[in-house]
Amino acid sequence: MEPELRDVVSVGLLARVYPAGLVDEVLEVCGRVERRSRLLPARLMVYFVLGMALFSPDPYLEVMRKTTFGLRQIGLLRAWREPSKPSIFLARQRLGAEPLRELFTRAAVPLAGPADTWAFWRGLRLMAVDGTCVDLADTAANEEEFGRHGGRPKAGKAPYKRAAFPQAKIVGLVECGTHAVVDAVVSAYSVHESLTAQGLGRSMGPGMLVLGDRGLPGVDLWRAWSASGADLLLRLAGQRYKLEPDRLLSDGSWITTIYGYQDRRREHGIQVRALRYQLDEGQETYTLLTTLLDHEHYPGPELAALYTERWEVETTFKELKTQQIGAGTVLASKTPDGILQQIWGHLLVHYALRVHMLEAARTNTDALDPDRLSFTTCLRAARRIALMPPADFSPSSPLPCPPDA
Repeated sequence: MEPELRDVVSVGLLARVYPAGLVDEVLEVCGRVERRSRLLPARLMVYFVLGMALFSPDPYLEVMRKTTFGLRQIGLLRAWREPSKPSIFLARQRLGAEPLRELFTRAAVPLAGPADTWAFWRGLRLMAVDGTCVDLADTAANEEEFGRHGGRPKAGKAPYKRAAFPQAKIVGLVECGTHAVVDAVVSAYSVHESLTAQGLGRSMGPGMLVLGDRGLPGVDLWRAWSASGADLLLRLAGQRYKLEPDRLLSDGSWITTIYGYQDRRREHGIQVRALRYQLDEGQETYTLLTTLLDHEHYPGPELAALYTERWEVETTFKELKTQQIGAGTVLASKTPDGILQQIWGHLLVHYALRVHMLEAARTNTDALDPDRLSFTTCLRAARRIALMPPADFSPSSPLPCPPDA
């Protein structure tokens, strides 16, 4: 008896990180389980969307051929007919974006363990928050939902030069040591990062030190994040707050109180620690705010040096946009739901690749830091595995690690 495609489809390491059982749970929760047999069932379409991200920017039919290549090679799909492009499009519509987002929510967690000292500082797990934008197919629906740069000039001002494409904004929480994106919020281009980022507090917690660039600090965001129990180290933009010292500390930092713009009577201040430094004499001055008030246990010079770890999030987004999605690639979906489906698919694939890279680093006799491994090499190896005949036909079976990752 010929096995059904939903039971034999394999996309390499993605099926190991996101096993069929977990995918089925997500589909059940999201109400996407079919009541009748389909050529393109929901479970297959979840893996197909992941395949779209893995093989970006290949078109529909090419992705389908690649995700089923190994099965055709060993004759398991003799009775299966390749679907048409419109059939795949309709199956993507039925699936929607919610199952991909739910799968990411359930699967994406910090990866480094206590023995991975390169991921921690003084016992705190280093995390970073930043945002980036991705170009979208130029349709009226995408522009209405996400907007674009220069789309809405201010009254009395000359119009900006309009961007060529609408853009979606992704604000992510990244584990610095592994480059794993453990949470993300997708919003319209015009929404400020500080508003979008508040929701990331749900994935923060005690034992984390969250780094953030200027533009993020604000009393509302500070309260939302610190309420999680995580500690913060954020750069202040310009002279946004008057940092009058309440108490000077021996390492050059000081305790101060910040207030929201609406708190004109200064009744709801937040006590923080501030430090100011320059990398070289005469260069730009950096001002950092932190919840780490103990200057003896968390010295100011060490915090200043530690802040450079924030750039790991920039590297992470470069991996995602330039290497995985592809430089200059525009997400092709013509509807907002399709765009969200693609974005969550890309975040899931990036996370799976980072899981694989950490495993490869741990198998090395020298216990490598994953930063020493090539993301591009891992991506190429993952694509090769997807084109190999499977040793087992279940999407939940483990797959071999690529030797050159």
